[in-house]
Amino acid sequence: MGKKLTISSIKKQKGVKPLVMITAYDALFAKLFENSADMILVGDSLNMSFAGKSDTISATLDQMIYHTNAVCNGAKDTFVVCDMPFGTYLNKKEALKNATKVFQNTPADCVKIEGGKDKAEVIKHLTTNGIAVCGHIGLLPQSVRSEGGYKVKGKSEEEKEQLLKDAKAVEKAGAFCMVIEGTKADVAKEIAESVSIPVIGIGAGADVDGQVLVFSDMLGFFEEFTPKFVKKYLDGATLVKDAVAQYADEVEKKEFPKEEHTY
Repeated sequence: MGKKLTISSIKKQKGVKPLVMITAYDALFAKLFENSADMILVGDSLNMSFAGKSDTISATLDQMIYHTNAVCNGAKDTFVVCDMPFGTYLNKKEALKNATKVFQNTPADCVKIEGGKDKAEVIKHLTTNGIAVCGHIGLLPQSVRSEGGYKVKGKSEEEKEQLLKDAKAVEKAGAFCMVIEGTKADVAKEIAESVSIPVIGIGAGADVDGQVLVFSDMLGFFEEFTPKFVKKYLDGATLVKDAVAQYADEVEKKEFPKEEHTY
């Protein structure tokens, strides 16, 4: 997409052009995405997409660092966001220690922190110590066990008011943008209009400042379930299965390798 975006240029996109964010976990897919994506998120969703876990909670900091380095190697000219995994930012001291480890051991451009007003103090501590932060409000995957599942936010006036407070607190703490997940579209729109930094939606309607999707969902590789908010742009699982089945068939029939594949 040309010159790599910076925090300043990302903030300037608000109200100008919707931001395109997609997840990636390795150099191969990151390279494929870099010409279309403004930002690549190395999400702790890799715990589900790659590791076969039922949620994101057991992802570790070392895993995130490993995959962030891989993504940065594949998409050197794309803004890369590293998810801070569950348990790594419980307080200011631990958050700074772990986010510093990410910055020292990867070329990541920022880290992402789940939580609103309750995490504002942590976010401020990071941003005042040289760590760029992308916030994350609304449905919080790392809280799925404590909340008893994935629950859409913004259904009540009370929830809307809390989300507005969360967004403003995250902005005030110094985050340069934020993700809003699993939130009623009209509420997400109001939240995006209430802050001066970009709000990137996932399952939050079209009236925000950008969108993010998990690549294995949108490309149809993840078959266990498809969230309502995901559009499948490719039937990836079927294409891969068909290709591998053809390969297996040709091997069994000794149709592969042919002369052109032989030294």
